[in-house]
Amino acid sequence: MTTTLKHTRYIISQNGITFGAFSLFFGFVLIAVLGNAIAPYDPLASNSAIALQPPTALHWFGTDQLGRDVLSRVIVATRLDLGIAVLAVAMSFVIGSILGTCAGYFGGWTDRIVSRCIDTLMAFPLFVLAMGLVAALGNSIENIIYATAIINLPLYTRVIRSEVLVRREAGFVEAARLTGNGDWRIMARHLFPNVLPVMMVHLSLNMGWAILNAAGLSFIGLGVQPPTAEWGIMVAEGATYIVSGEWWLALFPGAVLMLAVFCFNLLGDGLRDLIDPRMRT
Repeated sequence: MTTTLKHTRYIISQNGITFGAFSLFFGFVLIAVLGNAIAPYDPLASNSAIALQPPTALHWFGTDQLGRDVLSRVIVATRLDLGIAVLAVAMSFVIGSILGTCAGYFGGWTDRIVSRCIDTLMAFPLFVLAMGLVAALGNSIENIIYATAIINLPLYTRVIRSEVLVRREAGFVEAARLTGNGDWRIMARHLFPNVLPVMMVHLSLNMGWAILNAAGLSFIGLGVQPPTAEWGIMVAEGATYIVSGEWWLALFPGAVLMLAVFCFNLLGDGLRDLIDPRMRT
């Protein structure tokens, strides 16, 4: 544990961008965990007397068309958007890792079946496929998670398959076979840990894309439904008021959404360095 902490501190301290990305990430996690506890107002409480009020000392991000505090809604929406992204990416990562590792290691019919299924999935425009899945299954948070996980499967499956294909005849794999390890143990204990550092960059980038996907579905009316606080909904509602001058309604949720995606884009290299065994030598 001490060695891991020292290694983590070393990686973060050696790169200012990595330090900033991790700081921003932990900031988002803290906001997501605390949520309503730190929101200055009830995110669902409306007050027509202060509707469409620009940013002031009382309402830092202004108020929306129903008089709800925009800052409170942005804070509360953090938990929902991050939760959707984390669950969707975790599902696609686990399933894609199993499929890709099996396809790359066993080859033959296993590889052909998995590859053709993934090719079929990739034949569809992925966001359009997500729209179709949510429209068919219903506008619920669970279905948004499932749709986002399904359209992310090809990324993990194909990348892990290619990495396993390169390593399955490596010396350390042959040594594991000679010592009596079975196929599943070799995949779980020897191949997959060596592929994981490569996947960290994709995992982090995919988190940002999953947040954008969830927000995009909500923006076009196929995601989370009002009055739930969600970044995509807030941007969609604010977009109709930009022409009339209420710029804050779309600006602040959109800026936080952009910051979250930017954070995960920067986080990938740091996560790769933390997990890569070669960085510990």
